[in-house]
Amino acid sequence: MSFKLKPPFKKHPTPVVHATMEDNAMGRSDKSGTIVLNKDMKNPQDIVDTLNHEEVHIQQMASGDLDYDKEAMYFKGKKFLRKEFDEANSNLPWEIPAYKNE
Repeated sequence: MSFKLKPPFKKHPTPVVHATMEDNAMGRSDKSGTIVLNKDMKNPQDIVDTLNHEEVHIQQMASGDLDYDKEAMYFKGKKFLRKEFDEANSNLPWEIPAYKNE
């Protein structure tokens, strides 16, 4: 008979890196499947909330619902030009589920 040992920690399958970020951003997700967190974040709850938020975007990109380039965001087949919206707007269609996950 065998048994499985459960690790005493949660393993986060998405790679996470800490970096200097512009415009007071807390985090972002990139096409490589990596979450980038602002290296200056110190509050543990902010870090957890940002990881949960960005993980939604990672899942959106993996499913094909979300994509982006320098000029636009693409969500569920619709193109949103970056020059026409504020990327910090929590009411953008790809942001709504991410903010619910915080």
